[in-house]
Amino acid sequence: MKKSILLTISILMVLAGASFVYKWTSKKDAISVQLPASMSDYKNTSYTIDGQTVKLVDGMSTVESAPGSASKTITKYFGNEVKKDLDGDGREDISFLLTQETAGSGTFFYVVAALNTVNGYVGSHAVLLGDRIAPQTTESGPGKSIIVNYMDRAQGEPMTANPSVGKSLRLILDPASMQFGEVAQNFEGEADPSRMSLSMKTWKWTHSEYNDGKIITPKKDAFNLTFKNDGTFAATTDCNGIGGNYVATKSTVTFSKMMSTLMYCDGSQEADFKKLLENTGEYIFTSKGELVLNLKFDSGSVYFK
Repeated sequence: MKKSILLTISILMVLAGASFVYKWTSKKDAISVQLPASMSDYKNTSYTIDGQTVKLVDGMSTVESAPGSASKTITKYFGNEVKKDLDGDGREDISFLLTQETAGSGTFFYVVAALNTVNGYVGSHAVLLGDRIAPQTTESGPGKSIIVNYMDRAQGEPMTANPSVGKSLRLILDPASMQFGEVAQNFEGEADPSRMSLSMKTWKWTHSEYNDGKIITPKKDAFNLTFKNDGTFAATTDCNGIGGNYVATKSTVTFSKMMSTLMYCDGSQEADFKKLLENTGEYIFTSKGELVLNLKFDSGSVYFK
């Protein structure tokens, strides 16, 4: 009798344990469905490019350019990732660049985003940067914005010319439409100086003001300055490229070990621009979105946007 009772109790305990394991496993499976997608799933998500849905598989898509056509449209993951919460839900989303190639039409660069939702990643509409540009960096901007820095050709230059004009695009994603909107940066009061940084974008030289009243403006729209996070800088001019090192604190910046290519250009302002950098001592940001380099000995200021 005792053996029978013990056997019954043992069976009941096994059944109870199995029931607990089943319920725990089912609950775990239900929870796992709600977990955010892994950080690789954005390379297996659909994005909208020029009104067409493009499904990436391992970061790539190859489709016919037209029904029955032998030519292919190839879309690829390029990189330049920036991770931040783009929609305010507390999850880390991601933005990056894609390239798209069609038969004989160059290589087009696009910005896209993927929102990290409980059901996986959701891809955005793409923003075209340009054809055969030279991407630089994609960075986290103020608030929910991102900043895309790249080099393009000057207006009127042929596609065979190397990209030499620095450009920056500040974008904010609308989660409802999954489309980016460009943020204008050149009007009074838009920028927050406390949140700006030297490396946030490529800066364009607009003019220099000296304490004797003299004002110098660039003759060509070609003077750009980029601060890199590794302590180096790169600049373009109306003739050569300039590079070197810089050291910055919260209010001071100095340039050193400057080097440039050696092409001669008649009437170039490159030497003047280089001298301005060599004589820089301090910097500030303005509410107009400007970077101002103050020259040593209070001799003047150099303005960038």
